[in-house]
Amino acid sequence: MNTKRNGVGLLFLILVGVGCRQETNQTHNDRPNIIFMMADDHAYQAISAYQDHLTQTPNIDRIAKEGMIFRNACVTNSVCAPSRAVVLTGKHSHINGKTDNIFPFDTAQVTFPQYLQAAGYQTAMFGKLHFGNNPKGFDEFKILPGQGAYYNPDFITKKEGNIQVEGYVTDIITDMTLNWLENERNKEEPFMLMYLHKAPHREWLPALRHIGDYTSKKIPEPTTLFDDYSGRGTAAHEAEMNILEHMNWAGDSKVYPDVMDELGIPDASGWDQLAFEKGIGRMTGEQRTAWDNVYRPINEDFKRRFPTMTTKEKMQWRYQRYMQDYLATIAAVDQNVGRVLDYLDENGLAENTLIVYTSDQGFYLGEHGWFDKRFIYEESFRTPLLMRWPQVIKPESSNQKMVQNLDFAQTLLEVAGVTAPGDMQGESLVPLLEGREEAWTRNEVYYHFYEYPSIHMVKRHYGIVSERYKLIHFYYDIDEWELYDRKMDPQELNNVFNDPAYAEVVRALKTKLEVLRKKYGDSDRLSDEYIERYMSKIKVDELL
Repeated sequence: MNTKRNGVGLLFLILVGVGCRQETNQTHNDRPNIIFMMADDHAYQAISAYQDHLTQTPNIDRIAKEGMIFRNACVTNSVCAPSRAVVLTGKHSHINGKTDNIFPFDTAQVTFPQYLQAAGYQTAMFGKLHFGNNPKGFDEFKILPGQGAYYNPDFITKKEGNIQVEGYVTDIITDMTLNWLENERNKEEPFMLMYLHKAPHREWLPALRHIGDYTSKKIPEPTTLFDDYSGRGTAAHEAEMNILEHMNWAGDSKVYPDVMDELGIPDASGWDQLAFEKGIGRMTGEQRTAWDNVYRPINEDFKRRFPTMTTKEKMQWRYQRYMQDYLATIAAVDQNVGRVLDYLDENGLAENTLIVYTSDQGFYLGEHGWFDKRFIYEESFRTPLLMRWPQVIKPESSNQKMVQNLDFAQTLLEVAGVTAPGDMQGESLVPLLEGREEAWTRNEVYYHFYEYPSIHMVKRHYGIVSERYKLIHFYYDIDEWELYDRKMDPQELNNVFNDPAYAEVVRALKTKLEVLRKKYGDSDRLSDEYIERYMSKIKVDELL
């Protein structure tokens, strides 16, 4: 592909030329350091800088207080590995090859860390990449294999081979990060560090120090917990993300397999037992005892209550169990972000370091009765984005522009003084960081989700989103359009695509959608090719 050849050629030009340009424009000492922090499935609703009724995240909030909070940040494809591929390449999924969690990343793609490394930046990655065992462009890495484990996790390392480390994964990733900052980097040269958490990915296994604190908390229910999707189309009705109906009892709700057997709760797929043992089976005896001291009494109480619980009460119970564990898992993320921020302060690095905090996508926290992501609908599509750069960003700044994970690569290259290659598809956020909103040129963003039929059964769809509207086309096994007025209907309860009052809006957005698809090189032909490859590789009956 021309895209691949152009990327490699541009990398070669950087290798032979960018160092000289850097010397003339910026010295090694004044080039900013970059720390890119990403959690997995961290909903913006669970960051108190966005809303504070669910939990408190004072350390993550500090990035917003001392920098900028983006209130319309979003993703191009709301699923883990594809989102990470977009971040690394600055290209949409259909260009970088990582359209879903199944198909491999196109390793011929050149990633932004490679450009930074070629420009003289030290580069390191610690935590969860999710795909590939040898990330390109890094002087050092220690990454989890695949999804990784919460307790006593394994790591794939560049210099030590495969290792196992005792402890809790969020703490360990931070220990590795701080050790590199203190003992392994060249302190005379700038660095780009990717600090990537597994948490709070399903099945939401908290640090042992937090489980007792959160299991006793009563979490407010969302107003749409019992949504019946009456104002939506087929896709919302057929998705398999309902907290009561589709969560695992053991792995997700921490109902012990023996309790399930006693209560007659079926485990038809065998996945409940597997997910439960996969999570806690790595524990030491001491860790398991601490776990049982908290969760066994919860199970005993559940045994007493279950026979008389109504369907509504079961849903409410499962929502509480979900949120207690999810928020407890985030507590360790917030603590450890604080450790990194404190290190920067204590070692004189804060002033000349750009901090980015984000998630690989949004997540449902009971809204519409759901967990997980995948949809272009709001809680899945929006992602938290907080940035701090004391030399540039005015403290307590807030931004409403439509920005995407597609923009990170070009932003970080510009911050480092490196010219982004022409085949990247995003837009640098630097003008927004500098307060120059008039220089921002994009008013709508493009989204495309591919992974169907698969877990959660969210139908294939693409769409266009502006600050005011969201137009969606669901395709493949259906052909349905939906339109939401984000201002008048922020919970997205009423599809107004067929409302005559919105006819002109629909017409204008369809035109703009086609322009975006052409701009980014997407098409129905590419979708058809993907479907053919996907269905030839996946046995549908195994997914159902």
